[in-house]
Amino acid sequence: MLSTLRIAAVATATVALLAGCDTFAGPPSAVSTRTGSPTVAASRATTQPPPRTPPRTPTSTAAPTFAEQVAVPCAGYPSGEQVVAFLRRTSGMLPSNRTVTVRTGPLCAGTWQYTELAVPEQDPLLVVTQGPPAALVLVTAGTDVCSVAVRATAPAGIRAVTNC
Repeated sequence: MLSTLRIAAVATATVALLAGCDTFAGPPSAVSTRTGSPTVAASRATTQPPPRTPPRTPTSTAAPTFAEQVAVPCAGYPSGEQVVAFLRRTSGMLPSNRTVTVRTGPLCAGTWQYTELAVPEQDPLLVVTQGPPAALVLVTAGTDVCSVAVRATAPAGIRAVTNC
C-alpha cells in the first residue's frame, strides 16, 4: 500500500510538471520525507518567480511601494514640504523668499510623484519627480509637465493625473 501511494504521488507530480500546472495535487512532504531526495515540487518552487507583494502602508522603517496604474496620496513618502525643499535646493524655480503652498499631492504611482504648488502671482507650478524621498530626481516642472520623459516612461497613474 505504501509503495502504491508513493507511485501515485510521483506520477501526480510528474504529470503536474509536464502539464505546466502551478500547483501540486499531493502534499510535497509526503513525497520528500519518504524518498530522502529532492522532490519535483521542491525544484519547481525554486524556479518560479516570487509572488508580487501588495502595496504596503507606511511604517517607521520602510517606505511604502505604490502601484503604477493609479496615482494615490504618497502618505508622506515624500511629503509636500520635502518636494518644496527639494525644488528650492536644486532647481532655482522657488526662491527662499517666496511663499509656496501645496495644492495637490504629492500623488504617487510606482516610484514617481506628482505635486501641484501654488506660488503667489504665478500660474500653478506642476512638478513631476521620481525616486525615494531622500533622493528625489526632478523629471519636469512648469505649467505643462507632459514632457517626452513623462509620456514615454512615467507610470500610468502619473500620466493620468498629468493628462498626458
